[in-house]
Amino acid sequence: MTGLAPTKDVPVLVTSSVGSSERRINPSWTIAHLKNKLESVTGIPPLAQSLALRSSGKEAIISSEDEHVAQIGLWPLTAYAELHVTSSDSSAPSAVPPLSSVPKYEMPSETYSSLPDTVLAYKRTHQIGRFNPHAPDLKQQKLAELWKEVDQRSSRCILAPSTTRRGSVSYVGLVPELPGVGPWVGVRLDEPAGKNDGTVSGKRYFNCEPHYGVFVRPDRVEVGDWKELGLDDDDDDLEEI
Repeated sequence: MTGLAPTKDVPVLVTSSVGSSERRINPSWTIAHLKNKLESVTGIPPLAQSLALRSSGKEAIISSEDEHVAQIGLWPLTAYAELHVTSSDSSAPSAVPPLSSVPKYEMPSETYSSLPDTVLAYKRTHQIGRFNPHAPDLKQQKLAELWKEVDQRSSRCILAPSTTRRGSVSYVGLVPELPGVGPWVGVRLDEPAGKNDGTVSGKRYFNCEPHYGVFVRPDRVEVGDWKELGLDDDDDDLEEI
């Protein structure tokens, strides 16, 4: 049997009774060499391994009278084929058991809260987040700033930072169906580059054709005397909800 010249590694999916993982093998490896490497992956001793290569609905058994000479590349080894490993020894140990089967220690919240050197303790000491006595006031301040931005809106607008995403303000207010706090601005775009038709989760906030509506935060909206653009003007693809 003629040996194969060294070639590039081929990614395959190694499967066994303990799970599956992607590995790279070289077609120039012998069967014996491959089995030695698979022991650490499957937990199956080389002498107890049976190899099957599965690809495109076909299965090829990898076996030879002299596994120290026969090379893997002699079989139809294709990228991301399944290399299934079974054991002829029922007492063969598994490799690493699934994490889901490993008992995990969960510290009671009361115990964690009483520890001095934790992130929670640091936040409590430095009055960060929910431990900040002024947190409710800061939240209200943020909401007030958003509403102030809303009150300054007029009809024609662009969606910053673009100067080509233009439209008309069609709704200003809360949208409970969207995440976060504070007001949203519903914009009817000049071009069909939006995300909706003025509805969110089946609730209508303004009227427009499909793909002409979009909801953005007030700081994305810049009002002014923005005329509609011609066909030769470019459009930007920005993130909206």
